[in-house]
Amino acid sequence: MKVTVDEDKCCGAGQCVLIAPGIFDQREDDGIVVLLQAEPDESSQAAVREAAQVCPAAAIALDVS
Repeated sequence: MKVTVDEDKCCGAGQCVLIAPGIFDQREDDGIVVLLQAEPDESSQAAVREAAQVCPAAAIALDVS
């Protein structure tokens, strides 16, 4: 799995950080998502999928090919 984020779409809701804190973080100044791990290990992938699904701005994209 490869994760990408679109900072321009991000609204700073922070749901991704709550669900997958080892993969996502937020900038302190504006709350925009920071991707910590573009290729999460298998144990984190379910949380990453959930984070992408609940993102209100659809700023998280997953490539599972």
